[in-house]
Amino acid sequence: MTKRTSAKHKIDRRMGENIWGRPKSPVNRREYGPGQHGQRRKGKLSDFGLQLRAKQKLKGYYGDLTEKQFRRIYGEAERVKGDTGENLIGLLERRLDAVVYRAKFVPTVFAARQFVNHGHVTVNGKKVNIPSYRVKEGDVIEVREKSRQMGLVLEAIQLPERDVPDYMDVDHGKLTATFVRTPGLGDVPYPVQMEPNLVIEYYAQN
Repeated sequence: MTKRTSAKHKIDRRMGENIWGRPKSPVNRREYGPGQHGQRRKGKLSDFGLQLRAKQKLKGYYGDLTEKQFRRIYGEAERVKGDTGENLIGLLERRLDAVVYRAKFVPTVFAARQFVNHGHVTVNGKKVNIPSYRVKEGDVIEVREKSRQMGLVLEAIQLPERDVPDYMDVDHGKLTATFVRTPGLGDVPYPVQMEPNLVIEYYAQN
């Protein structure tokens, strides 16, 4: 098992949920946590435990961001006018790796990060290789000509388990995606319930 696959499976097992809705998740077979005591560890979580778990789940979903990265995004969400939880989701969804994943150009968010890193993507015609690059409304994201026949891309387009959300306009024939608008929590097709309100509570107290 590659390191990336094992990381994905570890996050699913730790959360006890199939957070990306993938058919191969180990949680589909067994819902208890990892380790020899996993089956007994279903105790009731404290408020802090629930908040921490909500943060780990959201952080894990976007490719297991580091605490420093996630905290910085949260700080920005707090400074912007409006609902902090909605702002947080909007900022996470505007990351270039998240947009590439949502457009179904790659099968996983981990693959999206690597795909961007390796220079396979352009934004408005310019090569961008920074996964955390923040996309703006109206930006056009495109898979570069030389990367369009990659097995990874062809496989992702065919994936039946997820649809492209309506805040993006995607043309799989040309492998282009336009980021139409910044989504709120209700717009994002998470396979499991995300609770940014608990993430806010976590940071407010820690």
